[in-house]
Amino acid sequence: MTLFLSCDDFSALMGADSIAPESAIDEEIRLVSAQLGRGYEREIDLSAQMGLSVFDFEFRRDLAIATPVHEHLVQMMILTAGAIDCDIYPIVGEGCGYVSGSGISPAYVDRRQKDQRMAGINVHLEPELLGQLLGEDGWRSSEWREFVQQDDWKLAFFPAVTAAMQCVVQEIVNVPYQGITKRMYPQAKVLELLTLMVDPVLSDRTEPLPDLKLKPETIERLHFARAILTTQLENPPTMLELGQQVGLSDRTLRRGFQALFQTTVIDYLTQQRMIKAEQLLRDRQHTVSEVARMVGYGHLGRFAAAFRRQFGIMPKECLAGCRSHHFKRPE
Repeated sequence: MTLFLSCDDFSALMGADSIAPESAIDEEIRLVSAQLGRGYEREIDLSAQMGLSVFDFEFRRDLAIATPVHEHLVQMMILTAGAIDCDIYPIVGEGCGYVSGSGISPAYVDRRQKDQRMAGINVHLEPELLGQLLGEDGWRSSEWREFVQQDDWKLAFFPAVTAAMQCVVQEIVNVPYQGITKRMYPQAKVLELLTLMVDPVLSDRTEPLPDLKLKPETIERLHFARAILTTQLENPPTMLELGQQVGLSDRTLRRGFQALFQTTVIDYLTQQRMIKAEQLLRDRQHTVSEVARMVGYGHLGRFAAAFRRQFGIMPKECLAGCRSHHFKRPE
């Protein structure tokens, strides 16, 4: 029988017993509770903006772990054994990696199989770290701007795990140094892994699109996808769900949508939310908080920031009758 757990309960059981190695002040080894199974997870703070987890465990029962909507950092995960079956994403493992931008993560349930060994690494990065590494121009480039969201749904990708990626993972797990270099080495390797995982994703997304030939059937499906987004502003589907609803692969949906409508799926959704929000605010029948919820924002600050970026004024100013500016409505 499957054991259903919240993510908080799962985390508590995973860390019921822990060890803090004397030689590493920023490292903690969490032992899997005997109630769940056996194994460990090493959590290492490589810096204030970079966290690494190395894990190797298996469970005594089938598990289903429910995670609610939450803020999300930049993340990478590669499994060297086992697989994770998530209800909103493809299976991670079996040659498929996971890399995600920052932003808001939708709720999901992932399942772990009984007696299946699961090993690998999980990395979390503060988006500000990427800003420091890329510089002002790189940080503001279109390919990174969509990858690093603040007030909208995060983007997730599932690149094939190459031999080069596997090699870097092994070097991270088996650090050949001691002392201060033992900390510096995995920092460098984490950034190398990020480069290997993100490069094919960004290269694919920055290929020229004007010559993209879309079949009439694909165009029809893309219009259907746009209609779904327009009518589900409060609770929009994830990219995977949207692709499944209209019968398009993730790649065709993203590239085709941008080629046909001259905007990305995320940018279109945000724009439509803001247009709807402005209409509701000018009707003066709802408070700012109510309008934020009606267009899918649970966090008032994020809604206000997105609205100001779109219209140049705050929602409360719009509600008071102030005119918005520097915004061109789509034709």
